[in-house]
Amino acid sequence: MFEGKYSAPQKQKNKVLEDIENKSTLTGSPISPLIRGLPRTTSSLCPECLAVIQATEYESDGKVLMTKECSKHGVFNDIISSDAGIFLDLERWHFRDGRGFSNPQVTGATNCPSECGICNMHMTHTAVANVDITGKCNLNCNICFADSNTHLYEPSFEEIFGMLKRLRQEKPAPCTTVQFTGGEPTIHPDFLDILRASRDLGFTHIQVASNGLKLADPEFAMKARDAGLQYVYLQMDGVTDEVFERIRGRRLLEIKLKVIESARKAGLRIIFVPTVIRGVNDHELGDLVRLAFDNLDVLTGISVQPIVFTGRFPEEHRMKERYTLADMILDMSRQTGITDPYRDWFSLNSATPFVRLAEALTGASISNHACHPHCGAMSLLFVDKKRKAVPVTRFFDLFPALKDIEGLAEGEKKRRFRIFSKLRILDVLRRHFKPECAPNDLTFTKFLKTLDGYADKKYTWTDKYKGHTYKTFFIFGMHFMDNYNYDLQRIRRCAVHYSAVDGRLYPFCTYNSGHTFRNLVEKRYIESKRN
Repeated sequence: MFEGKYSAPQKQKNKVLEDIENKSTLTGSPISPLIRGLPRTTSSLCPECLAVIQATEYESDGKVLMTKECSKHGVFNDIISSDAGIFLDLERWHFRDGRGFSNPQVTGATNCPSECGICNMHMTHTAVANVDITGKCNLNCNICFADSNTHLYEPSFEEIFGMLKRLRQEKPAPCTTVQFTGGEPTIHPDFLDILRASRDLGFTHIQVASNGLKLADPEFAMKARDAGLQYVYLQMDGVTDEVFERIRGRRLLEIKLKVIESARKAGLRIIFVPTVIRGVNDHELGDLVRLAFDNLDVLTGISVQPIVFTGRFPEEHRMKERYTLADMILDMSRQTGITDPYRDWFSLNSATPFVRLAEALTGASISNHACHPHCGAMSLLFVDKKRKAVPVTRFFDLFPALKDIEGLAEGEKKRRFRIFSKLRILDVLRRHFKPECAPNDLTFTKFLKTLDGYADKKYTWTDKYKGHTYKTFFIFGMHFMDNYNYDLQRIRRCAVHYSAVDGRLYPFCTYNSGHTFRNLVEKRYIESKRN
């Protein structure tokens, strides 16, 4: 009976709007569709002169390789993925691109990535913001891409407050998740005040990337928790001192275990963050999972970060040492026996249908997570009281459910009356839930409350969900790029951004590789202080 009020001209207008949405950012820059499948051509960089050059990605002996040629510096080859099947499967989880910012700092950019900071061509909101608050560190790791302790970069509280405020002023979706990085952020003299300022500015997810040396002190951990800290991304490369000596230069296992105890007393949550180097610590991933399962009251997940090659590395070395997302997926599956590498892993951007549905229902913009499918991969585990873990993909048909949610979101945008929207969502989720395959005591209702717990960023440090949700544990890998495997398709879709002291935002892989804006920003900052 309401269809007659929806005129043909209005339908046509909406179709035109959808076409524009699919083809341009919020500021009108064209969006190039994601290139999928193999072989394919993409834009990359010459590792020597940083000129934008064409690169070909192709399958060979079950692997995905990249080859590119600079007219001045010759041919460069690298491994993009050790398993072509896993590589291609991740691409099917990309449902749509975002449309970026309505208030980018650079408005007339036409050349990516040299005109960065963040520009009109960027397509993804800030899902996680990194804020470097010091270049100083109480360790001296030779693998550090931040070159800690080589300079005296350390912004003041007022400057850091400005960096945080800028994130909350992003439009159309203010950033809600901030991670403090460095150097070692806990040694900044105003660290606790910075945490309080973050909470007061409205960040709902506050975390620190730390080596844990200061957080091993229970009193300091409690002070950080009281100031607003929720999560510790703990540098945790393995479970033996041999690994720490090779990667960090000293024995650190005892200190890391003390951090777990401090976090337990303070009410903090920990995510293990191993920097993985082939032949050094890739064999200890399964042991890291087991250590985490021994401390599930504190541990939330593991974030694997394959090492990147900064500087000049010969092809033979890179081909031998390169560790890809597929390597991580295969190793985790072999060493734990929990996941199937071809069944239980999905791209980090798979949440976009839920985000789009939430936007359609509320009419408000929410930070999209429409990153590139090869930026990261994840498996979500539900763990019972006996520490038996079951991947969500075993009892919930995740991909078909996301397809249905995507269709539901499209329908909700056009529907004038949304009284039955929640019932439609419940129907979709219930239809794809398989109770006979679910872990012990996981009912559909408890599954829903667990999903709700993920949506509520404060659930980890209140009693709101105690006894009502199921214990979950995530394993994900972030494949940050270096100059050898650079792909401009990924740059414009990056969802991890740095809020820098120069007043701009930068995607992770332009700040730390490629043109490496970190070096330019920090050099100018230090020079300005000297003058």
